[in-house]
Amino acid sequence: QASPSSILAALFSFSRFGFGIMGGSEKAIEREQALPGRKTKMRVARTHHVLGTPLEGPWPAGMKVLVMASGCFWGSEKGTWRLPGGGIYSTAVGYAAGFTPNPTYEEVGTGQTGSTEAVQVVFDPDKVSAVDTLRWFWESHDPTQGMGQGSDRGTMYRSGLYYFDDEQRKLIEASKAAYEVALRGAGRGMGNITTEIRAASDFEQVFYYAEDYHQQYLAKPGARPYCSAQPQEVPLPPYSEWAPADFSEEARERHAPKLPEAFWDKHAPTPHCVIRAPHDPIVWGVPDEL
Repeated sequence: QASPSSILAALFSFSRFGFGIMGGSEKAIEREQALPGRKTKMRVARTHHVLGTPLEGPWPAGMKVLVMASGCFWGSEKGTWRLPGGGIYSTAVGYAAGFTPNPTYEEVGTGQTGSTEAVQVVFDPDKVSAVDTLRWFWESHDPTQGMGQGSDRGTMYRSGLYYFDDEQRKLIEASKAAYEVALRGAGRGMGNITTEIRAASDFEQVFYYAEDYHQQYLAKPGARPYCSAQPQEVPLPPYSEWAPADFSEEARERHAPKLPEAFWDKHAPTPHCVIRAPHDPIVWGVPDEL
């Protein structure tokens, strides 16, 4: 006889690749309730399907990592890898901030792993700033929706940011405060921002790779054109207005955005934009884009 968790996993898998509201419980679990998982890590392709760069580390010197969760990871990943300037070195989708090691898609769908669907972003801070990636994150979904995004409901679709150093933490917290005010002023969203903000070091391992078929899913032949993200079309206020007050002048300048406002005027996230967009990174900075 099938267990309740296996039935829920089957229904979840059907709904994701078919139609209807998706996800498991909206109630967070405790560690002792989590599925045991496994020691064997998920096998994924060696290289990124679009960028051609390694999908797994070690990363080149100078690269920074940020883990971002903004609902269904298919569209979240595509929007991020398309940021221009060669600054996005690699992206991968996976399961973050949970208790179960190396969970499967079906296990995460039961809500019994504590994980959220997420994107691991590896970027060159000399080419694209953490502030640029955070702006894309905030503007590409509705961070006020609690345990879900659009029609995708459950803890696995919660908004989250997982940082790897104290400067990232300060940028995340300051940008969150600024964006919350902006959303409220525009009369958008469902209230306060509910994004989970935690250190990667809070977890034994913050990010586990998802199955290979999920990696760069929307760029692969036969992909279902699906994205439930709910961009609110409200811009993040200028960095000069919310840069962390205790940043030194050097730190403030180092984290300044590399992408100009003209880029956001043309390419800011809108509903279903990643479905309509080409797969390659956006070309920016050539004469016809200026």
